[in-house]
Amino acid sequence: MKSLCQVYNGDSVVLISNIFISCSLFWGLTSFVYITTPFAATSDKVLQTDVLSSKKEIAGEVKRELVAEGPSSSSTSMAKVRRDDVKDRGSSIESRGNHGIMTNMSNVSVSSHPQNAKSRTATSRSQSKPQKVVHADQLEDKLDHLNLAIVGHVDSGKSTLSGRLLHLLGKISQKEMHKYEKEAKQQGKGSFAYAWALDESVEERERGITMTVAVAYFNTKSYRVVLLDSPCHRDFVPNMISGATQADAAILVVDASIGAFEAGIDVTGGQTREHAQLIKSFGVDQIIIAINKMDKVGYSKERFDTIKNQLGTFLRSCKFKDSSVLWIPLSAMENQNLVTSPSDARLLFWFQGPFLLEAIDSVQPPQRDYSKPILMPICDLVKSPSQGQVSVCGKLETGALQTGDKVLVMPSREMATVRSLEHNSQVCNSAKAGENATINLQGIDANRVMAGDVLCHPEYPIAVTNHLELKVLILDIAVPILIGSQLEFHVHHAKEAARVVRILSLLDPKTVKETKKSPRCLLAKQNAIIEVSLKSSYYVYMLLFSILGKTILGGSGCREGMICVEEHSKCKGLGRVSLRASGRTIALGLVTRVLEKKE
Repeated sequence: MKSLCQVYNGDSVVLISNIFISCSLFWGLTSFVYITTPFAATSDKVLQTDVLSSKKEIAGEVKRELVAEGPSSSSTSMAKVRRDDVKDRGSSIESRGNHGIMTNMSNVSVSSHPQNAKSRTATSRSQSKPQKVVHADQLEDKLDHLNLAIVGHVDSGKSTLSGRLLHLLGKISQKEMHKYEKEAKQQGKGSFAYAWALDESVEERERGITMTVAVAYFNTKSYRVVLLDSPCHRDFVPNMISGATQADAAILVVDASIGAFEAGIDVTGGQTREHAQLIKSFGVDQIIIAINKMDKVGYSKERFDTIKNQLGTFLRSCKFKDSSVLWIPLSAMENQNLVTSPSDARLLFWFQGPFLLEAIDSVQPPQRDYSKPILMPICDLVKSPSQGQVSVCGKLETGALQTGDKVLVMPSREMATVRSLEHNSQVCNSAKAGENATINLQGIDANRVMAGDVLCHPEYPIAVTNHLELKVLILDIAVPILIGSQLEFHVHHAKEAARVVRILSLLDPKTVKETKKSPRCLLAKQNAIIEVSLKSSYYVYMLLFSILGKTILGGSGCREGMICVEEHSKCKGLGRVSLRASGRTIALGLVTRVLEKKE
């Protein structure tokens, strides 16, 4: 009995203690909530006020951005952009026409024919939902983006002009310039000092020509300019095509020296002619004609007028409008009419027009397509196997991209994650249509990516094929194009061997109506609809694949001439092509249909 009472009393003490502790905890918690509730409510109110204020500020910025962009986005997509961007900023505060290749080409309707059994069946990109396209770090930049290509005949002074312009704008320091001058004089090429600021390779400096596209950056009052100094020698026109396809506007440099201009405009091998035609085929409508080396002709107005009349006639035949062409006489070596008005009285006496930098600032901003899913042709890449990533660069044709996004690499169909972004050599959080960006990808085998591939939205893969229908304009050719003719096919940064498999019809250059079906051949100045079949140019890959198997190629094997392409009516940048043969551009065209893969 005593032991039972002792046990009972002990249990009672434990029970009473537990009840007392529970009541104390409950009272303490209640008191804490009661005391802190006003403070919490006040904090929530302050936080809510800050978030609403931030959202209003961002919405205002987005509205101003979209108004500046013009009619490229509908009111519906505009509202979506506002909501998406406000949502993005609220969750992480840290984290702005092409008229065809020629008028007689642009007048032709580029809309696709009704899809038939041969046409591809895939998700339509034109009917896709808009992506999130405007990001905070882009809204803060008030300058528009302008890709400016510099082209022209060999020895016209393109690189010297580019280097001098960069030096005057402070992008090349005096110390660096002194270094280039010293190195150039040591090799007996003192006049090449400014060119060496862009022509950095040993071979380029020894030969005195630009071989690859050099990229530089500078700002004007209105633009963040990406300068694309393109190769001028005829041997490197494919490199020029790859770089200049990114251009929004162009500077065509002409040598005013007696005989030099005439060589550039010559029908047989003048690069002035070919470059002007190619630039127009890339969709560039605004062009600045920089008549360089005017000091060698004594700043003669008569020489300037002669060049303007002859070249102007040719540019009009390429369907450049007079209102879209600016003529600037200058001298890069003597710093006349580059970033300030000319100081030489001989030029100032008769020319009162804009200097070069003003002319660049007067270019009208191109329209961008932000609402469509991302498309970015890969111009170049750097592989870092040790770090498990690959860096790709190129111009975003449509859409937008930000750090952490998933992208699909075509045609390998490999998924990757955007680890980081660089724009104008600076790290950024996002990039949008029209901008040149370097994208560091992770989660992908570096062997599955190459120049000419395309980054796209995982849900909207770009078409991949080796069989296309093209609408082409034949240039000045001596040998007719026949069925079976072997050609070089260029589209964005991809190049493949091609063969003409069908000549469907001839088109009237004015009415754009079919004039003849199934002609036997194509002659100079004719417009036509043709079919081409692409053949693989990756012979090295074929050899490696046959010897070592799929390991080397990451399981892709030979691509068999497959390219990423879109119909011109859906994406202009990925629907323009050029055809070359025997070192010359012989035809310019638009993709009208993406046909089923040809075995």
